[in-house]
Amino acid sequence: MGTIRARLSHVGIHAQDKPRLERFYTTVLGLMVTDSGKARSGMDLTFMSADPANHHQFVLVSGRPDTSGFNPINQISFMVDSLADLREVHRRALENGATEMRVLSHGNAWSCYFKDPEGNVVEAYLDTPWHVPQPHGDPLDLSKSDEDIIRETEAICRADPGFMMIEDYQRAMAQRLAG
Repeated sequence: MGTIRARLSHVGIHAQDKPRLERFYTTVLGLMVTDSGKARSGMDLTFMSADPANHHQFVLVSGRPDTSGFNPINQISFMVDSLADLREVHRRALENGATEMRVLSHGNAWSCYFKDPEGNVVEAYLDTPWHVPQPHGDPLDLSKSDEDIIRETEAICRADPGFMMIEDYQRAMAQRLAG
């Protein structure tokens, strides 16, 4: 049997206040409720997606216990299409109760991190055309123009000894996976 290369398809999380999180994710990230109902276990499920080819990318499940300040979810990441979209998610998240907002350039991506109303860390991001070794994080000012953000990020990336264009990184990664 050949090597299996699994691909992440969707994420499901337990919610304390499922209707509140449904409103948050539909309003902030534009997810749409595709289905909802009660499982045999008795838990209520809400399936959500922003892709017509995927019935669900995100699932909310009732029954989250009090985690007493610890959340086992490190982060839930959503890709957006542009810096304008990232700015809009940033704005909507703040308007809808997100906390602990952090906006960073990872060199290979521009990211906006925040906590949803139940304390789950959410990342909205988009890829850049560059690769630099991770972890890498520089402050990102979304009030700057796209051109300024692109120019500044590229200059920082090119100064990193591990810099390469994303196509070169992907080609090298494909060779590693095949080998």
